[in-house]
Amino acid sequence: MTRLLDAEPALLVLEDGRVFRGRSYGAVGETFGEAVFTTGMSGYQETLTDPSYHRQVVVQTAPHIGNYGVNDDDAESRQIWVAGYVVRDPSRIASNWRSQRTLDDELAAQGIVGISDVDTRALTRHLRERGAMRVGVFSGEAASRPVDELLARVHASPQMLGAALADEVSIDVDEVVPAVGERRFTVAAVDLGIKGATPRHMSERGIEVHVVPSTITPERLLEVGVDGVFFSNGPGDPATADHAVALVKAALDARRPVFGICFGNQVLGRALGFGTYKLRYGHRGINVPVMDRLTGKVEITAQNHGFAVDAPTDRVSETPYGRVEVSHVCLNDDVVEGLRALDVPAFSVQYHPEAAAGPHDSAYLFDRFCELMEAARAQA
Repeated sequence: MTRLLDAEPALLVLEDGRVFRGRSYGAVGETFGEAVFTTGMSGYQETLTDPSYHRQVVVQTAPHIGNYGVNDDDAESRQIWVAGYVVRDPSRIASNWRSQRTLDDELAAQGIVGISDVDTRALTRHLRERGAMRVGVFSGEAASRPVDELLARVHASPQMLGAALADEVSIDVDEVVPAVGERRFTVAAVDLGIKGATPRHMSERGIEVHVVPSTITPERLLEVGVDGVFFSNGPGDPATADHAVALVKAALDARRPVFGICFGNQVLGRALGFGTYKLRYGHRGINVPVMDRLTGKVEITAQNHGFAVDAPTDRVSETPYGRVEVSHVCLNDDVVEGLRALDVPAFSVQYHPEAAAGPHDSAYLFDRFCELMEAARAQA
């Protein structure tokens, strides 16, 4: 609470020149990134530690943030990845039996510059109308500079379009998550920005998961991924992910079962011959409705992406790997949310079936991956 009472003036400057004033939250200083908003009312610790948010300044649409603190168990990766954090009403206390620290202290300890007391509703409406854009957050001495100077610094910061970021968040050496109970399958999970809940969901289904660096060679990928290959979520522009696309093609050429999520969906799309494009403001939150076109079921999904696959939803496409159909679509805007190959063992979705934090409508997709590997093994 003391840190909040001592908060210094802060500024948020968007690249189109709009300025929001508030108070410092977390570390004091300056930071730059792409301004995006997320609609989750809970799960802020999972959001902050999701590597897909690397180089993004996250705006929380829920007004009250930090009320249950943070702990050592709910982080989805080894650190906070957001470039900056924007909230309206930070909680003065953290009240939860699992809480170990306040969110404000955690942000400060990891050097994450944030801003509070901002009209996040107005900011979110602005981003919905104008689209995601570059932003700078300035507090302390940095906030005392002329706005024109701060705006120039925002314009000099890198854009998300064309950014190659997956290698920056990936691990350097393999990590193995053993199967729970009897080992049924061995899978290579390419870390393009993977969350900790993902290999846990697979291990619970009897999968020994070898989390491997994004820089792994195609030859070694196939050696490790004996039964299947998983491509994770991650940050950046999929148009830059040529090596990840080459890994997908190697798995498809070997007819190794492939499952991709989020960024993995986009690189699978590229490997199949589809393009990708940047969404106006993306899908971020834990309440996005998606229809599984195979079953007609509507799922409430957790999402975090600013790019999408450009594939036709009205027909089956002919690709270098045979026929491919769009398996899932977003009910908000008809964006492609999943692909299914009909002639090779591969499928993907544009959202987070591990859904940390929630909802868990899509956990069945890990079972579908197991079924795909079982079928491939029977045909071998």
